Amino acid sequence: MQKNTSLEQPIAVPASAKAQVKLLEERNCGIIPFGKKVGEGGHGALLANGITVLQINIGYTCNLLCRHCHVNAGPERKEMMARQTMLECIKTLPNSTIKTVDITGGAPEMHPELRWFIESIRTNAPDIEVIVRTNLTLLTDNEKYRDLPEFFKKQRVTLIASLPCYIKADVDHMRGAGVFDRSIKALQLLNTLGYGKENSNLELNLVFNPEGPSLPGEQQKLEQEYRKQLFAKYGILFSHLYTITNMPVSRFLNDLLENDHYSEYMTLLAENFNALAVENMMCRTTLSVSWDGTLYDCDFNQMLHLPLTRPAPQHISAFNEETLRNRRITLGQHCYGCTAGAGSSCQGSLL
Repeated sequence: MQKNTSLEQPIAVPASAKAQVKLLEERNCGIIPFGKKVGEGGHGALLANGITVLQINIGYTCNLLCRHCHVNAGPERKEMMARQTMLECIKTLPNSTIKTVDITGGAPEMHPELRWFIESIRTNAPDIEVIVRTNLTLLTDNEKYRDLPEFFKKQRVTLIASLPCYIKADVDHMRGAGVFDRSIKALQLLNTLGYGKENSNLELNLVFNPEGPSLPGEQQKLEQEYRKQLFAKYGILFSHLYTITNMPVSRFLNDLLENDHYSEYMTLLAENFNALAVENMMCRTTLSVSWDGTLYDCDFNQMLHLPLTRPAPQHISAFNEETLRNRRITLGQHCYGCTAGAGSSCQGSLL
């Protein structure tokens, strides 16, 4: 198999999350601070509006080195959530307003406690929706993980699978040589189990994100094209397509800076600011948990180490829904990515 040499080694990123934030602020291209922009629309301070989604990043280990990864995940990352921290997450679920546990990474499949974690969630909160975000490639080409599709089906897990394009060359360029074919094979396997098929109650949702510094196309039209192309060529069915804007964080940020596209991209995001998207920003109903239990408003803030605004609890062990449900959201210039165009969240466009 021909190697994609551009992805053989981890892509260098600024030395620390603080350095990334500094770059965002120093090179903001005359763009007003995001918080001030939101205030111009009469919102005042942006506040949470309850907690319906607990998004848990159980580790940064991944078998891929995707060019657009905002987590900077890869095979060399060793951060993984301890069982005790998982137990603290589970404790928050009974008698709370949380309706969805969204398990992400890295590649969540590579965490040795994933199966136990999902089973424990089901035991303690049987009616909650459990989401696992997958890059698909581990489900068919590694004996260690080949039981997972059946396990996910048994546990009624909703799958959100990254497939940034339906064109092989584009996917392999973004994610590594051979990734597209491995992804297709996994999707076909999931279809045989009922995932993505109408009336199966097994949701299989795909994620699209642009290859470079541009906004995603209209979600409904892209979904129609994905359905047409994937079914005609590979017989693949899926539930929904989510379009996600590339956030100026981690590897994608570094790529922007190295190619002198940072100013252009931030200007694009700011010029396409949509005040209507502010109401539906995912940080308003989502609480993000890092692998070490630290709490954030979203997965992007987690990668930039932008903590919750005090007096909100800083760690999952101190979870207090009354304090967290109306907390003040921590904002940064990267937030323009969530409000550009039709808006963007971990579950697709906002409008």
